[in-house]
Amino acid sequence: MAVTLADVARLAGVSPATVSRVINDSAKPVNEDLRERVLAAVAELHYVPNAHAQHVARPRQAAVGVIVHDVSDPYFAEITRGLQRQAADHGRLLVICNSYRVPERELAYVALLRAQQVHALILAGSGYHDDAFTATLNAELAAYQHSGGRVAVIGRHRLVGSAVLPANEAGAHALGLRILGLGHRRVGVIAGPRTLTTTTDRLTGFRQAFDECGVELPARRVVHADFTRDGGVTATTTLLDSDPTLTALVALNDSMAVGALATLRERGVRVPEDISVTGFDDMPIARDVTPALTTVRLPLVEMGERAMALALGDDSSPRTEPAPATIAWRASCAPPTP
Repeated sequence: MAVTLADVARLAGVSPATVSRVINDSAKPVNEDLRERVLAAVAELHYVPNAHAQHVARPRQAAVGVIVHDVSDPYFAEITRGLQRQAADHGRLLVICNSYRVPERELAYVALLRAQQVHALILAGSGYHDDAFTATLNAELAAYQHSGGRVAVIGRHRLVGSAVLPANEAGAHALGLRILGLGHRRVGVIAGPRTLTTTTDRLTGFRQAFDECGVELPARRVVHADFTRDGGVTATTTLLDSDPTLTALVALNDSMAVGALATLRERGVRVPEDISVTGFDDMPIARDVTPALTTVRLPLVEMGERAMALALGDDSSPRTEPAPATIAWRASCAPPTP
C-alpha cells in the first residue's frame, strides 16, 4: 500500500500538520529537531508527496508556464534549453505550450496557465502588429501580475513584465553594412511574415544599412514567407525567377537560409561563387550545412536563462535586458564575382 502523510507523522512522532509544513517548505517555522525527524521518516518510508495535494497547499510554487511559437523550431529549441537549465537550478517544472503564431491560441494558453496558478509566465517569440490583441494580452498579463504572478518575455517590445530583447535591428544593420562593403548591390531579402515585429525589426536594420550606403533596396527584392525551410524555398524561387542577376540572398532566419541553399543547389547555382547567402540567429545547423552559413548570432540559450532568472528572481520590479548580436562570418558569403 502507498505510504501516506499520516504514516510519516506516526513514525516521526509529530502531527500530520508538521509533516505537511516540512515537505511543503511552509513559511511557518518548524523546530530543526522536528524537521530532521520528519525528513528521516520520509527517507525511511520512501514517502512520495501527492503532487495534487502539494499544488493545492502550495500554489504557484512549482511550475512555470512557457508559451513559444513552436518548440520544434531550432530558434525556440535553443531558448528552451536555457529556460530548462535555470528551471532545474530552481527546482521548477516547465509547462511548455506551442502557439504556432496564432494570437488567439496564445491568449487561451495564458488563461489556462493562470488557472493552473503557475508561479510565472514566460512568453518567447515575436510580437504581432495587432494593437487590439496586444492590449487584450497586456490586460491578461497585468491581472496575473496583480494577483502575484511574474511575467517575463523574450523578443517583445510592448508587453508588461520583464523583457530580454535581442538586438535584431542592430544585428541586421551590421550584416547589411558588411554585405554592401563586399560590393554586393543586387541583394534579395527572404523576409518572415509581415505580421511579426521581429520581421519588421530585422528589415528596418537592413534598410538602414542600404540607406546609409546610398544603395536602393526595391520592394520587389523583398519577399515575405513563413519562418521555415519551406518558406525559404518559396521566397528564393520567387526572387530568382524575378531577378536571376542577384548576387546575394539575405534570409531573416537560418531555417529560411537552409531552404535557400537547398533551392540553389537544385538549380546548380554555386554558393558563394555565383551568389552569397546569409541567415540570422546562428542555429547549430548553420555550421554544418555546406557551405557553412554566414549569419547573425544571437545568444539564444543565454536569452532563455536570463528570462527565467528574471521570472524567478527576488526583484519583482520589471526590468529590460538587451541581448547583443554579433556576426558569425563563414564560407557562404564572399565578394560578388566581377
